[in-house]
Amino acid sequence: MAIAAAAVIVPVGLVFFSSGLVVNLIQAILFILVRPLSKNVYRRINRVVAELLWLELVWLIDWWAGVKIQVFTDHETFRLMGKEHALVMCNHKSDIDWLVGWVLAQRTGCLGSTLAVMKKSSKFLPVIGWSMWFSEYLFLERSWAKDESTLKSGLQRLNDFPLPFWLALFVEGTRFTQAKLLAAQEYAAATGLPVPRNVLIPRTKGFVSAVSHMRSFVPAVYDITVAIPKSSPPPTMLRLFKGQPSVVHVHIKRHLMKELPETDEAVAQWCRDIFVAKDALLDKHAAEDTFSDQELQEIGRPMKSLLVVISWACLLILGCLKFLHWSSLLSSWKGLAISAFGLAIVTILMHILILFSQSERSTPANVSRAKPRSGGEQLDTRGEKQH
Repeated sequence: MAIAAAAVIVPVGLVFFSSGLVVNLIQAILFILVRPLSKNVYRRINRVVAELLWLELVWLIDWWAGVKIQVFTDHETFRLMGKEHALVMCNHKSDIDWLVGWVLAQRTGCLGSTLAVMKKSSKFLPVIGWSMWFSEYLFLERSWAKDESTLKSGLQRLNDFPLPFWLALFVEGTRFTQAKLLAAQEYAAATGLPVPRNVLIPRTKGFVSAVSHMRSFVPAVYDITVAIPKSSPPPTMLRLFKGQPSVVHVHIKRHLMKELPETDEAVAQWCRDIFVAKDALLDKHAAEDTFSDQELQEIGRPMKSLLVVISWACLLILGCLKFLHWSSLLSSWKGLAISAFGLAIVTILMHILILFSQSERSTPANVSRAKPRSGGEQLDTRGEKQH
């Protein structure tokens, strides 16, 4: 990590991880003392507590890096966002798609009750992963034999969620890279599927399970397409920490859950058709550099995340000064060594967070398994049966 970048990342990291540990501690206390008595009360309180941490990352986009997120959708969809339960399906275009989703959720008032289906290793990330676990994110191992029951039980738990929530599902199963696109194209050509140009082939099992278990209490599916204009560099966590701006275009189309097909196979085909249409939409965006079929909605830049970060920084600076005065930590070589060790730990943790978010380091596709099977069954690019 470059020294200039570290000069920015370390102070931000100190605030983030220090405040995050406070948030995690509060969440743990609530989980032990409140949740056994009332799950609904726990969820309502946890929503507020989790936002105190997650708003710091929203601040990175809004106020530090100045990333501009432009939302293209119709007025009715924009009006309903944050006021209803929704299953959110999105292409996985950039390293920070999940954070773009958090910004949209914050604008519509449901950041603290935004959930996602994520890989199991995410929950072990210090602070942010622990906070997601307390907030009932669904963590999977990317093996359907192991994940089917986990996903089913997690979805059923949401049936009595007391607040409007979004459940985000990246049905491509991994972040987009050119290498993964090549694997998807080879698989599609070998199996007679439409050959994608801008997306990967969706893994439909999770989506089918989500629709099956959520149809009765979730009224809508939000089909979200993320694109980066040609004039803008792709946003990454490292660029955010460096304060470098980007532009992200977000296209949102709302589908009524009751209008989806009834059978599992038909739902799976509906999902694949959506991604074929998404691929064509991204072709059009590449040509026009905008989503011209929908109206641009103004989402603003609220002060809330800025106020939260300023408040955390002031509290932590005050606490740190009082602790240093009480402990005289910096008055000895031993104290200086402990302080340097603490800064090194924060630097390493921030480095891990940045590496974890990078597309190039996500699980690669397996081209060698992308072959049709006898009997009409197909394997996806990771060797799992498609339905």
